[in-house]
Amino acid sequence: MAKRWTERPPGSTWGDWGDDDELGRINLLTPEKVLEGVREVEAGITFSLSLPLDFPGGTALNQRRYPPVLSPTEDMQGNQGTFYNVLMREMREGDDSFVDLWADDVVTLSLQYSTQWDALAHVGAEFDADGDGVAEPVYYNGYRAGVDLVGPKPDARGDGSGHTCFAHHLGLEHMAFHGVQGRGVLVDLAHHLGHDWVGVDRKTLEEIMAADNVVVEPGDMLLLHTGFATKVLEWDKHPDPVQIHQMCTWLDARDESLLEWIAESQISALVADNYAVEGMIGRSKKIEEKHSLLPIHNLCLFKLGVPLGEMWYLHELAAWLREHNRSRFLLTAPPLRLPGIVGSPLTPIATV
Repeated sequence: MAKRWTERPPGSTWGDWGDDDELGRINLLTPEKVLEGVREVEAGITFSLSLPLDFPGGTALNQRRYPPVLSPTEDMQGNQGTFYNVLMREMREGDDSFVDLWADDVVTLSLQYSTQWDALAHVGAEFDADGDGVAEPVYYNGYRAGVDLVGPKPDARGDGSGHTCFAHHLGLEHMAFHGVQGRGVLVDLAHHLGHDWVGVDRKTLEEIMAADNVVVEPGDMLLLHTGFATKVLEWDKHPDPVQIHQMCTWLDARDESLLEWIAESQISALVADNYAVEGMIGRSKKIEEKHSLLPIHNLCLFKLGVPLGEMWYLHELAAWLREHNRSRFLLTAPPLRLPGIVGSPLTPIATV
């Protein structure tokens, strides 16, 4: 099989873990890194870091992503109708010897509606991976749009399963199978900067980390507490359609040195409790050359292979860590092991 690329983006990790790697920096979550996370456990207290998956509510945050809808499973043979609050004796044609009551359900779910992982297949770029002077649409490690990520088209998986899109490579099932467990490190931006809509550059980030004695080492999963998800929860699925786009802090990707810090830090994952980790604001001035709308997405997902976590719920964890003068913990956060997906809900657990 021919190599997918002859040129890789400058500063990228393409090929660092092999030509066929689909994990990126999740490879840094080694057994040694898991043990480092385990050694942070002192109190045995756990914190769920997920919003209820029907939050934020409505479509004010993203018009393409809808709240989950539950419905009963159906008897495809047409004998029993729906399968919810069903008595076994009714299913057994009046055999009154059974006492069982059954319920079974189905969910229609936008995989990136709430607390989520972005797969490396979530964002790619036009890049001349062939070195022939013509840019083509590719994802991390040179995987190709239309070949490795197929869709939208009928039978995108090619097995008659009915999928109309499918990531044959870079889907989150690989990350799930590897396991996402190791040392998490939290930076409490909300404590220092409040809840105003403010960009955080490298200087500000490093000042806050120094003030709180936060140290990030290679392989750590970095979590940023901005207070965004806390406010979303307070709205109780009725978010203010204007304020939800104009509140809390975000990483300012206009600061090139911040992008350099993310690359040099060798973090294995980057997580925030806000909508996109970075601010969706574009550049401060018009740039003539081709560039990315979301530079941190481009850097992390496309170049470095760093998965992004968004809309995590960090309120209680941040408060407990501050009360105990800590910033590190054991983080367990696998996505769903559902083949072919480019985003996934999850229920991360922090253990302190």
